[in-house]
Amino acid sequence: MIVVTGATGNIGRTLVALLAEAGEDVLAVSRRPRPEGLPAGVRHAQADIGDSASMRPALEGADALFLLLGGELNGHGEDPNALIDVALGAGVKRLVLVSSQINSTRPEALSHTRLRAFEAAIRASGVDFTILRPGGFASNAFAWAETVRTKRTVFAPFGDVPLPVVDPADIAAVAAAALREEGHAGRTYELTGPEAITPREQAAAISRALGEEVAFVELSRAQAHAHMAQFMPEEVIDGTLDVLGVPLPAEQVISPETESVLGRPARPFGQWVARNLPAFR
Repeated sequence: MIVVTGATGNIGRTLVALLAEAGEDVLAVSRRPRPEGLPAGVRHAQADIGDSASMRPALEGADALFLLLGGELNGHGEDPNALIDVALGAGVKRLVLVSSQINSTRPEALSHTRLRAFEAAIRASGVDFTILRPGGFASNAFAWAETVRTKRTVFAPFGDVPLPVVDPADIAAVAAAALREEGHAGRTYELTGPEAITPREQAAAISRALGEEVAFVELSRAQAHAHMAQFMPEEVIDGTLDVLGVPLPAEQVISPETESVLGRPARPFGQWVARNLPAFR
């Protein structure tokens, strides 16, 4: 059995479907009651990976565990070893964690201290593990959906700074391979998209998909900071803006690892837009 945490998110939802299509016995875990749209045959458990005791029943009989920290769990919570110990006690033999490219490019970043602690706990667990370190997500463009729908405008900082954003569906596909196949144990994969694309170019891709003009308005760093402060912890904002506005050379490199794992190119941003176009209509 494969247990998937974060099963209702951009990565987890796709991962559950991929595993179910492959005939795996899947248990989807979320903090809310069973969501609509789970594939036939997929069981659900309501639990919280921030509360290892709540995960104990979900992990009974599990062979593999997919770990995705969400929201506030990226900043604080139990010692990661509490959850790892519960998983090992249940007999889990394979762990796959979604971490972040920042743990490679900016290893002292305060915003990712907890993810680094999870990485360390998993590496020391003694079982097979794979760590995924994606760069920026294509799905971050959902933040523009409301203004695209209501004003046909994208508001974003650093309009001409390119980054190779990754489609969450590709992260899910790599996770499915790591959970199901041999040959990924002990590996750390940095995952990006196939092209470095600017926010202005992303707005143009949305415009083409809609068949309507979408304007791009560039925010100053101060304006972007004020907007992010509405939903993001203060200690995370400046680091995020640094990546978006003054990326390190390594953060602009297109990684070959998605293609090497999947045997196909990573999906470009335009494909992500096409699949998610209703959000912008």
